[in-house]
Amino acid sequence: MSIRLLALAVGFALAPVSGLAADWPQFRGTGGTGVVTGKNLPPNNWTTKDNVAWKLDVPGQGWSCPIVTGGKVFVTSCVSDAKVAVPKTGYYAPKDTKTLTGEHRWTLFCLDAPTGRVLWERVAHKGEPKHPIHVKASYAPETPVTDGERVYAYFGNVGMFCYDLAGKQLWSKSWDVVPTQLDWGTGASPVLHRDRVYVVNDNEKSSFIVALDKNTGKEVWKVARDEKSNWATPFIWESGKRTEIVTCGKGKVRSYDLDGKLLWEFGGMSSICVPCPVAAHGLLYVSSGYEFGRPRPVFAVKPGASGDISLKKGETSNEFIAWYKEPAGAYHPTPLVLGDHLYVLYSTGLISCFEAKTGKPVYERERLGGSFTASPWTYDGKIFCLSEEGTTYVVKAGAEFELLGKNVLGDVALATPAVADGRLFVRTATSLYCIQKPASSDAKKP
Repeated sequence: MSIRLLALAVGFALAPVSGLAADWPQFRGTGGTGVVTGKNLPPNNWTTKDNVAWKLDVPGQGWSCPIVTGGKVFVTSCVSDAKVAVPKTGYYAPKDTKTLTGEHRWTLFCLDAPTGRVLWERVAHKGEPKHPIHVKASYAPETPVTDGERVYAYFGNVGMFCYDLAGKQLWSKSWDVVPTQLDWGTGASPVLHRDRVYVVNDNEKSSFIVALDKNTGKEVWKVARDEKSNWATPFIWESGKRTEIVTCGKGKVRSYDLDGKLLWEFGGMSSICVPCPVAAHGLLYVSSGYEFGRPRPVFAVKPGASGDISLKKGETSNEFIAWYKEPAGAYHPTPLVLGDHLYVLYSTGLISCFEAKTGKPVYERERLGGSFTASPWTYDGKIFCLSEEGTTYVVKAGAEFELLGKNVLGDVALATPAVADGRLFVRTATSLYCIQKPASSDAKKP
């Protein structure tokens, strides 16, 4: 199946890029923060034509996020010759699943960031899907990760595939196919730290966390987890006291040292865990928020804990939990910390703001519209929230809620965008957009 690239403006003059290309190496960028700094920033407003440098029709289906390194964009997809229906937005019944048949090709695409030209594509695995997925899901939901020399593409029940930046496969690793809750499929992305890549696979049969040597794929250690299905990407927390791997689960939030030893844990999460932790102000923010049950908490955790640090009934803090607020957590989007504020974007089209250090509400559940799966990101003093309907709501950062504008693409979008070198990469159900200011752009900000 061919890839179609559309340059949306003849003679579109790209804004000059100074210095080395900025990277967006993993889900939510460097450090998993979603925070973009610097002077070379994307525009604040766009349409399907305005401020679009290029648009690429991506074959197949995948809800993985694009990543960027060295001026190259990487995106995964699961491709078949059959026509794939675009999922509807909003709520589905929990048992709405599908099992696709026929040959599928789990594929990694490498694109030139300035032009969108396909540099190479590699089929990591070819075959018929071996398990069902939710109708809103895909067989390529996990976001790849890069160290600037290699790209690690992970496809849940298929395996991990490592490539160099020229497209040479260096190694691969697979595990047994395991069932997930209600046949929803997998979702947690891998993370990198130094010479290891970490994967959490929480499922209905045999959950585990594993550390692989990033150069060879050799298993360094593997630890069984007393968990059922979760979809939260693990988080590498470098607190200043130590470096640890934090994993979210409906049974327990657990932290491991770099050798797989359990450091601390606590309970009290939602029955479904999706958001990734995020760190700021010397605290770790952990949240979950399945919307059809309670609790839906946000915890702020202090570094240096050990053992079980669960809150007792009626408590909102203890020695290692700085604060706890419920209901405050979101179902899908990971929260965002900017300055003194923690922003929580809800799947139901609402947004709240809390004091990051105390958990005190600043404003709560202001209406945006639409439904949300993608996580928010920020630059230029604004919070950007991409809805499942393909509309990005632009919110002014700060203590007062103000909706500044809406940027409409009109295509289903569940993947969190990437930002690098003044370019915003937005993935929809059918396309990948590169949003960028033309060199002569004086486009008005919302």
